Amino acid sequence: MNEEMLNLKPAKVFYYFNEITKIPRPSKKETLISEWLEKTGIALGLPTKRDKAGNVLISKPATPGKENVTPVIFQSHMDMVCEKNNDTQFDFEKDPIQTYVDGEWLKAKGTTLGADDGIGMAIALAILDDKELEHGPIECLFTVDEETGLSGAKALEAGFMTGKMLINLDSEDEGQFFIGCAGGKDTVATLECDYEKVKELEGGDYRFYKITVKGLQGGHSGDDINKGRGNAVKLLARVLWNAYCDYGTRIADINAGNLRNAIAREGYAVVAVPADKASELEAYIKEMDATYKNEFHTTDAGVTVTMETAEPTDKVLEETFQIDVVNALLVCPHGVQAMSQDIPGFVETSTNLASVKMGDDKIVITTSQRSSVESRKQAVVDKVSTAFWMVGADVVSGDGYPGWNPNPDSQVLHVLVDAYKNLFHKDPQVLAIHAGLECGLFSEKYPDLDMVSIGPTLRGVHSPDEKLEIKTVQMCWDLLVEFFRLLK
Repeated sequence: MNEEMLNLKPAKVFYYFNEITKIPRPSKKETLISEWLEKTGIALGLPTKRDKAGNVLISKPATPGKENVTPVIFQSHMDMVCEKNNDTQFDFEKDPIQTYVDGEWLKAKGTTLGADDGIGMAIALAILDDKELEHGPIECLFTVDEETGLSGAKALEAGFMTGKMLINLDSEDEGQFFIGCAGGKDTVATLECDYEKVKELEGGDYRFYKITVKGLQGGHSGDDINKGRGNAVKLLARVLWNAYCDYGTRIADINAGNLRNAIAREGYAVVAVPADKASELEAYIKEMDATYKNEFHTTDAGVTVTMETAEPTDKVLEETFQIDVVNALLVCPHGVQAMSQDIPGFVETSTNLASVKMGDDKIVITTSQRSSVESRKQAVVDKVSTAFWMVGADVVSGDGYPGWNPNPDSQVLHVLVDAYKNLFHKDPQVLAIHAGLECGLFSEKYPDLDMVSIGPTLRGVHSPDEKLEIKTVQMCWDLLVEFFRLLK
């Protein structure tokens, strides 16, 4: 066990979280964690089952005298966003997460922490393992593949769980209770590369350089999209456009961003530049480094743009094709598209230009769209698609997932609010969230399910800056204990 976790409270929650950090669990590769959860449920002597998708349900009977209390489901997802810094050597399919305590926060060394949603799983397992807690019937549902399509929730069969209330443990702000969320859709554009040989370029004498944009915060493509942070794909495209127009640079390789639900933090392009323009290009890169530091001095003070010598290649993107690619990246929308007309300060519609990857003679551009208004979600999908259709890309949008309509009269919400006020002598915030939660999919198959989403405080999720505020885990645990006491 990580020695630093020995002193963290609640001890049982952090025991389970530590165990979870040892198990590889990338999205769509949850076999190990799914099997471990099943074995854990059986070892606790509790009814446990796993469906064809890999979702696990562990049930715990009511304590004596609580048999008629409303049955409650605690839900969390198994998978984690696997992001690391470029200079971090780490294999998410083999290596345990390296955690450490930094003051009031729990962090990971150079990678995502996986508290999204490992801490939710840990809380649920601690509830299942607690021998002194008095409660009604409990079910703990652990779903697969939340981060890259919610396929576990989509595959969930009606009747797999029987509870009447559901508490989703996947929110990231202590003291905030979420009763609605945005729906989402992914849009992917693919272009077949068109090349020309470097030796046939005008002038013939070219130097190769790697231009890198890095040091951005990135973050969650829903929860952080309104924070004004830089997007490495957009910033790199801007540099490449001007570098071509002013210095004749040609792209040999481009790679920026990573996961569709994370704001791109870093990226690079390998370019060829006429030898007599190399020094001018270097001066321009230094200028853009200063420009971006000025533009993002508050949100991304660590941003850098650098240039270093690269290995020569024998081909670069054909000139017209290169122009089309960079044009499309520049005009593709990114960020907040509309604010809610009903909830002050709430993002209604957004889109994330997540990544551009070049390989196997293809360029693949991944984006994701979110909205709490279904028609607006489709409208921004069409807007993004058009940016790539205009340059001849093959554009495909997934089925997406539905939003979750708020129910301010929710019984589970009212009990949680009363519990919170009893403990902390103040009102929690009741909100909707501009991120995808599985609750929207649950409501389709279980239309009478009464739901709310809560969790301890996380920051920097979906990035290597992810951190968990330790004291809020205890607050979340105390809240659930009081919830059980009040629930009739």
